[in-house]
Amino acid sequence: MAAKLAVLAGAGPLPGQVVEAARAAGREIFVLAFEGETDPALLARVPHAQVPLGAVGRAIELLHQAAVEEVVLIGPVRRPSLSRLKLDRRGMQLLAKLGWQRLQGDDQLLRTIVGELEAEGFRVVGVDDLMQPLLAPAGVLTAGAPDEEAARDVQLGISVAGRLGELDIGQAVVVQQGLVLGVEAVEGTDRLLARCAELRRDGRGGVLVKLKKPGQERRVDLPTIGPTTIAGAAAAGLVGIAVQAGHCLIVERQAVIEAADRAGLFVLGIEVAE
Repeated sequence: MAAKLAVLAGAGPLPGQVVEAARAAGREIFVLAFEGETDPALLARVPHAQVPLGAVGRAIELLHQAAVEEVVLIGPVRRPSLSRLKLDRRGMQLLAKLGWQRLQGDDQLLRTIVGELEAEGFRVVGVDDLMQPLLAPAGVLTAGAPDEEAARDVQLGISVAGRLGELDIGQAVVVQQGLVLGVEAVEGTDRLLARCAELRRDGRGGVLVKLKKPGQERRVDLPTIGPTTIAGAAAAGLVGIAVQAGHCLIVERQAVIEAADRAGLFVLGIEVAE
């Protein structure tokens, strides 16, 4: 019998898709929701509990009470300021262990959270362990493909996104005609695209490039695109999106491809040396 799975659910549709895929595979499911983040519609149909983001001790207690063996962390979570973070004693201990400076990067924070869960005896799995088809394949996925100018922008985007990831800042960059229009930080990809819509230059549109951070803990926070990314890219006047093959999730892939084709965008899976 498959191990009972806990879904630590952030925002967006992906936690619900993980739940449905796990159920289809015969898995028993428990959802640990974060107050103000998780979609209430998901909670209406699954055994669940809710905790504030900073209630680390309470979250671990609930996972033990639910008798789960495996844990998956999925869905974006808005990071509150430290003054608004409702830390319990375990949360304060985790913060002290991590250190405020290292808290600034998502990857360091998530690595520490994974370590805490594993120390409690839970097996942390990646969403791609549960839904392998979500991973982006290599090659052009759409009817359109990048021309030479777009391909040059993609290459520049790979270089910039790689450096951005090394600093544990973000995973995405927008490049147009050899100019970096914007890089992703705490605001996320959707707001990056909205910002770049105001910065676009005349002429051929730019490209969005998303990569996994170098050395990133791949079981959590893999770069992700979905239909909303396509809508944002189209609104920003982009000509295409390039994502790291094998290391980026495409939510609702067929819908993404169809939306990209309608908008005249290419979607490209790129292989990047580790």
